Amino acid sequence: MSTQLSESDKITSLQFRKPRKEDGANVWKLIKDTRTLDLNSSYSYLMLCEFFADTCVIAEKDGQLIGFLSAFCPPESNDTVFVWQVAVDESSRGMGLGKKMLNELLERKSCERVRYLEATVSPSNVASQALFKGLAKRLNCPYEVLECFSEELFPGVGHEAEPIYRIGPFER
Repeated sequence: MSTQLSESDKITSLQFRKPRKEDGANVWKLIKDTRTLDLNSSYSYLMLCEFFADTCVIAEKDGQLIGFLSAFCPPESNDTVFVWQVAVDESSRGMGLGKKMLNELLERKSCERVRYLEATVSPSNVASQALFKGLAKRLNCPYEVLECFSEELFPGVGHEAEPIYRIGPFER
């Protein structure tokens, strides 16, 4: 007998928490395994987990890392959170995990003054575009796409431009 789990059943065992430096290596592996996100140095993920834990989110299922959202509040913009990467393990895609991690982030005390969310998204990353457009719709607020990092700014060849999605202002 085969039992189909509903989307809500699949995600009820999820746990969200702040990362710890001990998570850094597993976060690096998760990002590497996506094969779509820019892989930064393992040191950068250790730093995110240690020094930016208040604005980063770990998603676990049965004690296993299945998602990571990295973000920070730019020093010049105390009403803005910048989402750097949203990674979901291949086994957990299609369950709304990116959306849930964004919600978790915005509900944290560290984001209580946040009225804008920003993220750079390459033109070919349709899933992330949909994630951030969907967030603007759920928050019932505008978004705009502005030039941020042109292709010419990246070393070497082959890196797409990274326009910035700016969502807000939204009410708390």
